[in-house]
Amino acid sequence: MSNLHLELADGKTTYRPGETIEGVAFWELPELPKVLELRLFWRTQGKGTVDHQVVSTVAFDGAKPTDRRPFRFPLPASPYSVSGILVSIVWGLELVAEPGGSAGVEIILSPTAQEVRLEKKKK
Repeated sequence: MSNLHLELADGKTTYRPGETIEGVAFWELPELPKVLELRLFWRTQGKGTVDHQVVSTVAFDGAKPTDRRPFRFPLPASPYSVSGILVSIVWGLELVAEPGGSAGVEIILSPTAQEVRLEKKKK
């Protein structure tokens, strides 16, 4: 059985552009992984075509089946986390083990450290 976990420093999940996200990735896998990496990404969700972009990765070379590694990513200037009527932009971190599965956590990236909300105009 595979157990993969991400723990963010101080449990923080909201960030401003240019800040650094830090934490620890840890896992228990039944066998030595061929690939073990952490991905910082954003994706769209909602109506229409889904866009997905991996912004940065950290490869955990020499990973053992059971291990614990710190990580840190400087965050880019954009795009911001947005919750829209038709489409949203969601940021996240994903720990991927092959074989073994994945684990993830969503974060918010914006100048106010709050998701930008786009609402329908009232008439």
